[in-house]
Amino acid sequence: MSDLVSLDAVYDARDRIREVVIRTPLVRPSRDGDRATAVKPESLQPTGAFKLRGAYNAVAALDVGRRRAGVVAHSSGNHGRAVAWAARAFGVPAVVVTPDDAPAVKVDGMRALGAELIFVAGEPIEPAEQVAAERGATLIRPYDAEAVIAGQGTVGVEIAEDAPDVEVVLVPVGGGGLISGVALAVAELCPKAKVIGVEPELAADASESLASGRLVEWTGGRARRTIADGLRSSRLGELPWAHVQRYVHEIVTVTEDEIRAAMRTLALDYRLVAEPSGAVAPAAAFHHDAELPPGRTVAIVSGGNVEPGVLAEVLGAR
Repeated sequence: MSDLVSLDAVYDARDRIREVVIRTPLVRPSRDGDRATAVKPESLQPTGAFKLRGAYNAVAALDVGRRRAGVVAHSSGNHGRAVAWAARAFGVPAVVVTPDDAPAVKVDGMRALGAELIFVAGEPIEPAEQVAAERGATLIRPYDAEAVIAGQGTVGVEIAEDAPDVEVVLVPVGGGGLISGVALAVAELCPKAKVIGVEPELAADASESLASGRLVEWTGGRARRTIADGLRSSRLGELPWAHVQRYVHEIVTVTEDEIRAAMRTLALDYRLVAEPSGAVAPAAAFHHDAELPPGRTVAIVSGGNVEPGVLAEVLGAR
């Protein structure tokens, strides 16, 4: 799995998904800071996160026979919700294998879309593969798949079209599907711009991988300590790793306190609700400005499916 996804594949994905996803705007703060970062709120998508782009493209690209047999996903919530949404749109069954500590708001969202949920302790990847094999269904992987990366790449195309003078693009990193698609699109369309990944310090396997030049895995549930549940992957996927090596300038990390503070800033200064994973990229702009390359910056808010109690705690903090 070494061939990189092409820009043509991203444009094909845009044609497939254009009637179902929102072309999210670039939102600027109500009060400017030194960087005056614009954010792209993928939290406004019908499922509350960018994942709908890749999941819908992957399901739509299946031939009718394979799609009719149903789809399976492994996810802590946002990818599973997106797969369930796409499956319902095509009238096919969906099963989501999810960690037993997935946020209730995400579990409720998947269930509301008709997905059958199977809860597991620990990593859900192998159980999902087993379920797909047993049922003859297609596994829609959350990041390690060409169709998914191509769908996520439409975020990068929109950034390039709406901000052709962009100089820095900040992207959260989990399994690597979003940053892969965004980075390849930005590299092709805005070649002078730098794409920078951002991940929690408590789930910094991608940062370690890029620094060492080899794919690093954080074993033993080490990445599960972060509040950013959507970024708890133990390592990058093989295909995303190839894209990160080719297109990503660097990967920086942010603390748990910085993630919470960024959620608050997004709510108060940008009028946007972000889940912890969704606030990771903006957190780099808000708290690590001096460490980033200078220039016009766009940070992706990847999702807004936050537990009400977490949001209340963040907004009540001083």
